[in-house]
Amino acid sequence: MKRYAVVLENAGTNWGAYVPDLPGCVATGDTKEETEQLIREAIQLHLEGMIEDQLPVPEPSCQVEYVEVEG
Repeated sequence: MKRYAVVLENAGTNWGAYVPDLPGCVATGDTKEETEQLIREAIQLHLEGMIEDQLPVPEPSCQVEYVEVEG
C-alpha cells in the first residue's frame, strides 16, 4: 500500500483536490467528504492507467507540514 499526499482546497462553492506526486490526478466535489472519496478513486484509476501504459509509478515523496506565522 502506498500513501500519497493530497491537497484539499475549499473553493467556496465546492472542493478540489490534487496529488502533487501524480500530476494530472485531480478531483472536485460538493463537499470535503465527497472530494476525499473521489480523489481516492482518482488515484486508483491514475495508478492503474500508468501500470497499463507500462509507465513507472512514482513513489510517494511529498511531505506535508503546517507552518505557524503571526497574523
